Amino acid sequence: MELLLDPNVWIAFAMLTGLEIVLGIDNIIFISILVGRLPPGQRDRARKVGLGLAMVTRLLLLLSLSWVMGLTADLFTVLGTGISGRDLVLLLGGLFLLYKASHEIFVEVEARDEHGPGETPLTAGDAGRGLFLSIIGQIAIIDIVFSLDSVITAVGMVDQIGVMVAAVVASVGVMLLAAKPIGEFVERHPSIKVLALAFLVMVGMALTAEAFDKHVPKGYIYAAMAFSLLVESLNIRSRGKRQAKALGGVGHS
Repeated sequence: MELLLDPNVWIAFAMLTGLEIVLGIDNIIFISILVGRLPPGQRDRARKVGLGLAMVTRLLLLLSLSWVMGLTADLFTVLGTGISGRDLVLLLGGLFLLYKASHEIFVEVEARDEHGPGETPLTAGDAGRGLFLSIIGQIAIIDIVFSLDSVITAVGMVDQIGVMVAAVVASVGVMLLAAKPIGEFVERHPSIKVLALAFLVMVGMALTAEAFDKHVPKGYIYAAMAFSLLVESLNIRSRGKRQAKALGGVGHS
């Protein structure tokens, strides 16, 4: 009870929850883009399963803190740089994210022209259980990478395990509410989708660099992405006004 009455605990909880939400932005974008490959009837379920896996992964890592912190110890050295278990996870995750985002950009930009608007090789035809499980598996892989950094950050900020668990659950709850509107917005605007994929490429590069102890502050990546989204939002608004004006002109003629 004393813990709940301590204002420092609530401050730590609020700060950690906010940080977890910010760190989860790339996870939401990745999930939203993958889920867009499924038929509309399966997307909401896949979104919930994906974010549920993210929460479970974070909680399991929090409950095995000694193992997680042990991942920071060097396993071997490459060209004078120590490589730890965490570095290997970040490297594999970064390479996976680079491959996946690049492939999705190809599908969005090149394959869309071949298959027509609104239809891609992954959404054309019958998307069965195999595709659903494949997408959930890919979400699970990248959840591990994003969760590892998230948990290590949490350990550096807060001492109480209960506060960490509460912050993770609260942040995933917020992400569950935000994931659907973000996913639908990205799906409605192909240009935003390509920007989001470019953002994931940058995140993949940052994770790969981090594996070799070359830290790239995520604030720079988020700032660049926010600026690009602002410019593209203005373009979308401008296109909408032009279309409305054109339709108005047609109606009067």
